[in-house]
Amino acid sequence: MKNPVGRPWIIIERILRMEKLIHLLEVHGPLTGKEIHEKTVMNLFDLWEECNQCADIVTKTIGTKYLRLDKHVEGFARLSPSIIREFYNYTVLSLKEQSEEARIKAEELHQSIIKISKDKLALAKDIMEKIIAAQPDPQGIQEKTCFIIAGDVAYDMAHLEPRPEFSTGKLVNGSDLDIVIVYQDLPEERIKELDSAIYDWKFYLLKHPGYKEEIDYVIKDLATVERQLEFVGFESMVAAKVLEEGQFLCGNQALFAEVKRRLVEGGIPEVLEDLKARASLEREQARKRLLACRDSINDQEMRQLFYTTDEREEFF
Repeated sequence: MKNPVGRPWIIIERILRMEKLIHLLEVHGPLTGKEIHEKTVMNLFDLWEECNQCADIVTKTIGTKYLRLDKHVEGFARLSPSIIREFYNYTVLSLKEQSEEARIKAEELHQSIIKISKDKLALAKDIMEKIIAAQPDPQGIQEKTCFIIAGDVAYDMAHLEPRPEFSTGKLVNGSDLDIVIVYQDLPEERIKELDSAIYDWKFYLLKHPGYKEEIDYVIKDLATVERQLEFVGFESMVAAKVLEEGQFLCGNQALFAEVKRRLVEGGIPEVLEDLKARASLEREQARKRLLACRDSINDQEMRQLFYTTDEREEFF
């Protein structure tokens, strides 16, 4: 039998791939996108496309989609995790008759992600409290600063997928520890000492084989926060977004409450909700476009929404 040429052969290839995926799920039961990728070694875009277009495959996504501001996307607003990160780490795929198994696996996956997030949160809290205790004036730091954690950890969406740290290229264990330190009436000397201590810990955690964690941090006073809440320009928008999503880590809880009060007073939560709604709409439109026309993946903005090129959060 001669091989068909042109489009008919492409259709046959797709049918064979779908049959392979169905057989995989029949044999192994529900799998995550990552597990299917490891077993098939298919191109990730092709795998995502086939799984989302096969009528016999059911997808169940867990976790939270949240707003990320990205210079490379028109209007800056997109959702995190990216389309492919969501498929790879946060989606369980199954056959229709495996619904109960899929529900159980999805719940186990969700709980594992929550545990990763809580472990990273506990690590960040422990380190920052050690840093405060080791300062020349720990009481002053405790009273005049608040430590805030943001990013994946704040949403219980942290992961452990190895990725290169931005400045050194060293592989770290997934989501970084995004920490904002806000202070009020803290002497310049104390600020420098605090900055130096966090910087030392940052590189210790990065290089130590038992950790391989990345701390990304910024230190700023309450007056800077107030200016950034004007929400004018990309840097200001990112700073406000990070503070709005952030959770209290340690330090002065009253100062943390004051930061949150000013966010509400400035209408920042509503502005961010509007941006998230727009990003959600654009995400769904991009998803439909990619499934309807696979060549649209060559569009730069489509690629930015689909791939996890850099999930690193910029801090200001």
